[in-house]
Amino acid sequence: MYVRDAKNRDEVWLLDSLEELGLDDGSFRSRDYVIALDEESGEKAGFGRIRVHKTDEPFCEVTCVGVSERWRGQGVGAHVVERLVDRAAAEAFDTVYGFTSDHGYCAQFGFEPVDAEDLPAGPRTRLDGVRGDDADAIALRLDREAFSMPERLRERFKVAAPASAGDADPELTAEDFGYDEETPTKYSTNLRR
Repeated sequence: MYVRDAKNRDEVWLLDSLEELGLDDGSFRSRDYVIALDEESGEKAGFGRIRVHKTDEPFCEVTCVGVSERWRGQGVGAHVVERLVDRAAAEAFDTVYGFTSDHGYCAQFGFEPVDAEDLPAGPRTRLDGVRGDDADAIALRLDREAFSMPERLRERFKVAAPASAGDADPELTAEDFGYDEETPTKYSTNLRR
């Protein structure tokens, strides 16, 4: 398992995954995303985005972090967040923000809640926008040096594997679509002349 920057060819998968997980990215740009992949199969397991807001005082946001259901609970999301924090640092941001109601998840990495009135103007406006869709959202701030990866998540990521095939939906057959292979049709390949 590893995390890499998204490429243009990942756009369809990213858009489908955002829709599947009910995440909204009104200003989608694939180059802002990172993707977690299984080294052996190449299967995409998770993703996340870093968004730079170009306000009077630019700020950086970690957003749209999602993990496919088959890969949850294995540290995939944690490594996506780690990669996003590294990208923020590479773009000269010492502080990153997050705006979510799932603040417990973020707290394990060092994100700390910030009162709305203590936020600079740009992050405060962004929080107000997020609260339009998620009334329970709060602002979180992380200083780059405060990021910490729980060891349990680092170890899980090393051995991550998708949920077993028995947990997945069964493969569809022709009969699921109302097609009976015994009944000849003009498209049948089993017709005898």
